[in-house]
Amino acid sequence: MKMSTADLVKADLQYLIHPLHHPIDVTEPVIYVCGQGIIVQDIEGKKYIDGLSGLWNVNVGHGRIELAEAAAAQMKELAFFSSYAGSSTVPAITLAHRLIQIAPGMQAVFFTSGGAEANESAFKTARFYWKARGKSGKVKVIARRHSYHGVTLQAMSATGIDAYWKMFEPRVPGFVHIETCYPYRFQAAQPNETSGHAAARALEETILHEGPDTVAAFIGEPIHGAGGVIYPTEDYWPYVREICTRYDVLLIADEVITGFGRTGRWFGLEHWNVRPDILTFGKGATSGYIPLGGMMLTQSIKEAIESVEPINRWMHGFTYSGHPACCAVALKNIEIIQREDLLEHSAKMGNMLHDSLRAALGGHPNVGDIRGGKGLLAAVEFVEDRPTKRNFAGDNRIASRLQAEMRKRGVITRTRSVEGGHPAPGDEVLFAPPLIITEAEIHRMVGILHETVKAVLGS
Repeated sequence: MKMSTADLVKADLQYLIHPLHHPIDVTEPVIYVCGQGIIVQDIEGKKYIDGLSGLWNVNVGHGRIELAEAAAAQMKELAFFSSYAGSSTVPAITLAHRLIQIAPGMQAVFFTSGGAEANESAFKTARFYWKARGKSGKVKVIARRHSYHGVTLQAMSATGIDAYWKMFEPRVPGFVHIETCYPYRFQAAQPNETSGHAAARALEETILHEGPDTVAAFIGEPIHGAGGVIYPTEDYWPYVREICTRYDVLLIADEVITGFGRTGRWFGLEHWNVRPDILTFGKGATSGYIPLGGMMLTQSIKEAIESVEPINRWMHGFTYSGHPACCAVALKNIEIIQREDLLEHSAKMGNMLHDSLRAALGGHPNVGDIRGGKGLLAAVEFVEDRPTKRNFAGDNRIASRLQAEMRKRGVITRTRSVEGGHPAPGDEVLFAPPLIITEAEIHRMVGILHETVKAVLGS
């Protein structure tokens, strides 16, 4: 039975619980029905530039028939079979081999259905590794404020955004948060010290405070995503790697957003020539066409998993680990990224996006910070007073007003409102368009933001 638009809206309100759900956000839901390239269309026929690649994940753009055909072909051959120990499928094996080729330093792959499951797997594997190495006290995980690692209970406990905890606490014990490298707001640097060095020093001090024999891992996104697209200074990640190595702390790189070309490289940490011990991925692995995530491990962690007695085996897994259709789509997605030189294109268009934002808004009195320059990942942070970085009061609803005005003008993207905590970000507009975006489309998207800022904040 085909439902009318009015019936669909009514059914949405009556039957669906959405992620981050509250009725205030779904009084007039926009129902999307199709997409092509960087454009999506709603049920009323209105078209929008997709400024966030769906949810940071539609890297190769909408409407890729090749990806649908890859899924269909695999489903016709073998739709599903378990990947538990002792059985496997051709797509899972082939994809694992391909991922090891594009991820320097990695030696083994475990597949999940998405990023949160990948991070859950990483936390459990870090604990397993140290138990296997005879250091069973190393169980704590250090994460950062403004980080996002998922909202399952353990991933939520790592996430460093208070709003995700409030109504679900108590959090899982053993997660400790430190300040991140947030150059625009960071205040704890000593004289002649960069914010990157100071933020890395905070990690070292926390490891020493907690006790190196209690800390299993440190997790971080190479560039923060949902927490505000926060770029670190260039010295931050090399310092972090050095500290983790010094104190026998595993470095987990959450590449769920920054992987598969988003930053102009296969993975974000490549920008700093830093290799993690565990690399988690999701989102762009299939360009969002079908759920897939996972983690990659170094040789030493793989050896730890394989060296224990059978009674102590790595008792972890999911029904859909290595789902053959999902793996087939990921293989085709990687092929498209490589064939169309989307790493290079993302890097080039990312520079253009950053430059365009600075040219359009750099002089605006309410623009505090413009972040970008590594691929198609950018943010504009708005403040009430530029010299003091004072934020607008929350009841001004600047972020939601900017979002609504952009949508009216034909751009959909994510915004973030002023939040508590220290240092407290201002209102933000975030961008992560599909990697196939063109120069003309970037100028159109930035032009609409410029018009929107004038409408909401004045010139």
